[in-house]
Amino acid sequence: MPANFLPPSVTQLTESTSIALAENIQREAITTPLSPDPIATAYLRQGSGNTPILLIHGFDSSLFEYRRLLPLLAENNETWAVDLLGFGFTERLAGLPFSARAIGTHLYYSWKTLISQPVILVGASMGGAAAIDFTLNHPELVKKLVLIDSAGFPVTANKGKFLIPPLGYLATSFLRNPKVRQKISINAYFDPTFASLDARTCAALHLEMPNWNQALIAFTKSGGYAGFGEKLSQIQQQTLILWGRQDRILGTADAEKFARTIPNSQLIWIPDCGHVPHLEKPQIAAQHILDFVKITDS
Repeated sequence: MPANFLPPSVTQLTESTSIALAENIQREAITTPLSPDPIATAYLRQGSGNTPILLIHGFDSSLFEYRRLLPLLAENNETWAVDLLGFGFTERLAGLPFSARAIGTHLYYSWKTLISQPVILVGASMGGAAAIDFTLNHPELVKKLVLIDSAGFPVTANKGKFLIPPLGYLATSFLRNPKVRQKISINAYFDPTFASLDARTCAALHLEMPNWNQALIAFTKSGGYAGFGEKLSQIQQQTLILWGRQDRILGTADAEKFARTIPNSQLIWIPDCGHVPHLEKPQIAAQHILDFVKITDS
């Protein structure tokens, strides 16, 4: 049975990986300095191994975006996915500061409560920016870093494509529109057939959670994640950059910029793939990550 905190539309899921995730997702009360009350935080854990892998989702998304990648990584690795503060199925308590800084604080205390050992950190799109931020602030907690079509570079022609303008409820009503979400979904893939009914359901489940729109408005008004720019040169961890060759959401220019700026990095292009390799080419993405995990630190 799906977790009882998921909305009723979870019964519309049809893909086996989506159904399995819905049946195994959990929530843990995480105590943080952000609120006197603990925050019920959605997460998933599968597999076992040495260094845990932690997956961080993108903007206006949830850990459901890792429904295809996580089981592949978990075959021989302890693998986690966590819903960030203000996103997914993590509780949106009234009065919380939904900002990049607050997300980092919540992620740290989630890590401390659930995992409490250094991780291989994987972030996709805005989740890449969150992963970079976490790595810069807690370098001792990150053994290796994986960025998948990541946000986080400074001003480019693509800036803001993963964020909405701070137009309050009008903007969130726009994002809630099924036709708008379907268009975004189609643009995220190279092969539009991946924008299936199951994919639409996965991408919209969290919209039914309490205070979804208030949290999204607050995060957007906070400015989201600014570019890290030359701070990226401070990342000492081995870094794998995976990028869909046909990314139409963030484009492809930033891939090379990340690779040039992060000292110990490797860029791998994934052909015939859009913005979400972990959904469109999960076997290929998983193999690159698994090969990267096995590399002995220099």
